[in-house]
Amino acid sequence: MEKYLETALFDLDGTLVDTEGQYTRFWAQVGEELVPDGRTFALKVKGRTLKSIFEDYITAPAAQAEVRRRLSAFEATMDFPSVPGALDFLADLRRHGVHMAVVTSSDKSKMRNVEAKAARLLSFFDRILTAEDFTASKPAPDCYLLGAKVFGTPLDHCIVFEDAPNGLRAGMSAGIFTIGLATSYPREVISGMCNRVEDDFLHLDFMRANGLLADFTRRTPG
Repeated sequence: MEKYLETALFDLDGTLVDTEGQYTRFWAQVGEELVPDGRTFALKVKGRTLKSIFEDYITAPAAQAEVRRRLSAFEATMDFPSVPGALDFLADLRRHGVHMAVVTSSDKSKMRNVEAKAARLLSFFDRILTAEDFTASKPAPDCYLLGAKVFGTPLDHCIVFEDAPNGLRAGMSAGIFTIGLATSYPREVISGMCNRVEDDFLHLDFMRANGLLADFTRRTPG
């Protein structure tokens, strides 16, 4: 089969590492304390950079400083277990010469904690793109457009892997074939936000991902 898949772009939390539950609890607590009608705050901020969260929801400098302090302490204690099948899938993509990047709304400080606890996972990646690398947060497409650009890969030879609505919208808005992982939301919630839904990576390998992209490309006009 012809090789269609040249670059794979992965969200981090909830996609590669099973951390969304930890973050949901953290941001739910922040929402209850600092945000008016904060009951749905944790859902609203999934996939967004800290900068954009502050701009839209927590504007007081003192409150921002407190959230930064608490978030830094929280992330230092987090675990970063891999989503089922992720390591095997990444290894297979590497064997087939696929470029890979993590494209995350997390900042470099948080990524140092991930590197310390999930070194094997990150060892598969050519690039780690963080919140410092792009201006507009997900759901804007900027981060995934940058991911394709750093490898010089045409958009129709890339796949985005995401789990949350903001990230799925970012991938789709970028014009990239987007696979949604039903790791944080039920399939029925995300199925209309992406090109395809998978429960995890257990049934994915290079040949299947390449075939899915090939089929999509052939069916897409122009």
